[in-house]
Amino acid sequence: MPFDESLANRTREIIFRTHNKVEEKRMFGGLCFMVNNKMLVGVEQERLMVRFDPALTEEIMEKEGCRPMDFTKKVMKGFAFVDIEALNTKNKLE
Repeated sequence: MPFDESLANRTREIIFRTHNKVEEKRMFGGLCFMVNNKMLVGVEQERLMVRFDPALTEEIMEKEGCRPMDFTKKVMKGFAFVDIEALNTKNKLE
């Protein structure tokens, strides 16, 4: 499955500003950015997969376009999907 190149480039720019060792891998039908061998963000065609501290779940789910990540039909704690429409500015993506 292809991923959104523009979103990947915008995401890459933000991650490389704050992390030194970033690895990019094609996974889950998209492009994943790995930090310390752990997925930080995944870019797909229509959405972003984001990893976060599970203690922040309620706060994260209140943000525009966010919903629980249910990649295998089971909600994965500490992960969310974010619809691409909610990431239309640099500020929102950050």
